[in-house]
Amino acid sequence: MLERIFKLRENNTNIKKEFIGGIITFLTMSYILTVNPNILGETGMDKGALFTATALATIIATLLMAFLANLPIAQAPGMGLNTFFAFTVVLGMGYSWQFALTAVFIEGIIFILLTFFNIRELIVNSIPQTLKDAIPVGIGLFITFIGLQHSGLIVQNNATYVAMGDLANPNVWITLIGLVLTGILFAKNVHGAILIGIVVATICGIFFGQVTVPEGGLVALPPSLSPIFLKFEWTNIFTFDMLIVVFTFLFVNLFDTVGTLIGVASRAGFIDKNGNFPQVKNALFADALGTTFGAMLGTSTVTSYVESASGVASGGRTGLTAVSTACMFAIALFFAPVFLMVPPAATAPALIIVGLFMIAAVVKINFDDITESLPAFLTIVMMPFTSSIAQGILFGMLSFVILKVFSNKAKQVSVTVYVIAALLLLKMIMDGLHVLG
Repeated sequence: MLERIFKLRENNTNIKKEFIGGIITFLTMSYILTVNPNILGETGMDKGALFTATALATIIATLLMAFLANLPIAQAPGMGLNTFFAFTVVLGMGYSWQFALTAVFIEGIIFILLTFFNIRELIVNSIPQTLKDAIPVGIGLFITFIGLQHSGLIVQNNATYVAMGDLANPNVWITLIGLVLTGILFAKNVHGAILIGIVVATICGIFFGQVTVPEGGLVALPPSLSPIFLKFEWTNIFTFDMLIVVFTFLFVNLFDTVGTLIGVASRAGFIDKNGNFPQVKNALFADALGTTFGAMLGTSTVTSYVESASGVASGGRTGLTAVSTACMFAIALFFAPVFLMVPPAATAPALIIVGLFMIAAVVKINFDDITESLPAFLTIVMMPFTSSIAQGILFGMLSFVILKVFSNKAKQVSVTVYVIAALLLLKMIMDGLHVLG
């Protein structure tokens, strides 16, 4: 049955690889179970209910990705999107969290329609090849940066923005031990190297006093969803602010999802030699449906997670990996104290190693043509330096169009790319006017 549904032989994988890939993906993104409730909880939403909503939205959206697109990509409430929800829409603009949830729900419906009419797929397939090659590199550096932050190897510095962390910090050594061990295991072609590295790093965390083994009950029923379930507010849906909020959710989610899908798909070898991604329409449907269901449950926009690349790097190739990840989140609903004992420092080596694998695509970029290399370079550097996949795509796409037009190569730019660039430029102008205002 699994072979028929997920085509394991065709994708050169097996049940063991898929299962391990799913566990690793879960471990590298399980932080969302604590981070998302904390961020959205700033709006006054019930944190217990948010924990349940986050887990359920992740499970549903990831299963949709598994069965609709047969991809090893997990989905969950997106980082950045939850911050916009809480700190801009609610705390900044003064609207209720019910208003923000309504905007997310409307966004999901619009995305379903855009996907049905192939508009989102058209956008994905029209992205220039040089940017498709650059996107996984930028994402690789971005998630490496996240891993280094989680480890304490790099810290904030007022003068230089980032600096070397304190080597007396036990988290640094937890990460370094896990990183070195994982590298050695990869060199020896040991299957499940990333998972083994996470487990050993967590055990080290116990000895370093950075991990507390749960002493209370290990099993508990999930908190009730009732405080946030289907709590929509329809009184302001025709206001200009609602239009702006929905547009921003649409914009950020579109390019975060597109960037993540292309990055992970490139790493897994799902993009054909013509630069097309055959499963993209079903993947975008899964994303749109996940966002819609997530809003109904009471959480911010759901999107594909770049951490899925860690599962792909360990061998995950089909939707069975996503099913495994969803099962882990289902278990986490009832065993949260156990699963959440894995510290960020123990999952940091996985992010760093995956970053290494993803930057390999940089060799495909044509550095002899400045109209190809500069847009690619801006895409790569803007992702980690702005902590935003979407911003990397924005600068890459705009620079690609401008350079091609002013170097007499305008014919190399498709009509779709011109439209996208115009919308991106409009968004940048609107952001600038908002700051000035």
